[in-house]
Amino acid sequence: MKTRNLNLLLALFAGSFAIPIMAEAQDDVVVSEEAVSVTEFDCDNTDRYSSSWRDNWFIQIGAGVNQPFVESGIGIDNGMKAVDKRLITPEYNFGVGRWFTPYVGFRLNALGGVLHWDNPTAARPHDGWTRANHVNLNFEIMWDMCNSLGGVDFDRPVSVIPFFGVGGDFMWNIKGRDGGAPAATNILNCKNEPWRRSWSVPVSAGIQFRFRLCKYVDFFAEARASFYGDNWNGCAYGRAVEANVSALGGFNFNIGGRGFDTYNECMTASQIAALNGEVNNLRAELLESNQALAAALAQNANRTDAVAETVDCPDQPLLATVRFKINSSVIEPQEEVNVYNMAQYLKEYPDMNVTVVGYADKDTGTAEYNKELSVRRAQTVADALTGKYGISSSRVTVKGEGSAEQPYPDENNWNRIVIFVTE
Repeated sequence: MKTRNLNLLLALFAGSFAIPIMAEAQDDVVVSEEAVSVTEFDCDNTDRYSSSWRDNWFIQIGAGVNQPFVESGIGIDNGMKAVDKRLITPEYNFGVGRWFTPYVGFRLNALGGVLHWDNPTAARPHDGWTRANHVNLNFEIMWDMCNSLGGVDFDRPVSVIPFFGVGGDFMWNIKGRDGGAPAATNILNCKNEPWRRSWSVPVSAGIQFRFRLCKYVDFFAEARASFYGDNWNGCAYGRAVEANVSALGGFNFNIGGRGFDTYNECMTASQIAALNGEVNNLRAELLESNQALAAALAQNANRTDAVAETVDCPDQPLLATVRFKINSSVIEPQEEVNVYNMAQYLKEYPDMNVTVVGYADKDTGTAEYNKELSVRRAQTVADALTGKYGISSSRVTVKGEGSAEQPYPDENNWNRIVIFVTE
């Protein structure tokens, strides 16, 4: 009977963070019969995603081909020629990026190689071939169209990702086929000596197809175009916009894989409703037990001291907890009330000691890091008890379990927690 009463008392402490029982030899035990109401939530059943800034980074390495589209000749009607295999040259690609959400990310993308284009004059319409080296650095916004339109799926085998961006382009070593000045430098609006270098600000757009090989590696195929002003290649005549079109392929290396923490307020609402229901059931059982206890006290006043011992708490977990955000050991404002109630409980029972046990979830971080994180969480709570609420440090012990033990094995996110154990 003592054990059952004790467990019900502890359960009530978790639900209302107070012990409303005062057991005296000749007094009745009174427990509030007011039920905890189930809060109504206006939720839209939408999953929301979040992650640490350290997560969802990727590195991209690729190669392909490109062809510029610039003015051709003066005095001949062949501006902005069609694709010419003589002008297709290799291009190389390296990028670093991160997905902010399952739908939107960014990429710093560097491309470079050798460019060939026709730049003849009217006098030399078939012998105006020009070459140059160039490098292009872009900041690009990426949109995962499949996650946005078809629902989030991190295991989707194929993803379609349009992108657009702006950057800078540097072209150098511009020279003609024979190594001298380009053929058109004697024409108006073509630079003479400064033609050897050119700076431009291109706007880029394209589409990428990603093929999932495993959690950490994707193969990609990408088509893109960069658009420049008329003087990109050192000559300004003909059409006002020049372009460079590329086709690339390569690999994306997802650092640590790709994934986000999921939160659905409707699911949380149902969990809160279930917990409130459990609290109400425990209060009903507690009321029944305390009525029996009061009857026993009235019949046997000489055993008051023995019965009163049921209020004392042996060495076992209290159900009050302090929860933390992912990779954090900072006590959130909404959790402060739990630390406060624990402090009040220890003040009410000055002979009671407590062990503050920290945990971390197993799906985030290494075992070594989670061990250290759980100790920091427990120490933060212990420091609040001793420094903020005046509990003697001799009464508080700190312990970190890391992710080796999971108090809630079926709910990974709940294990970012500190639990109090009485001594």
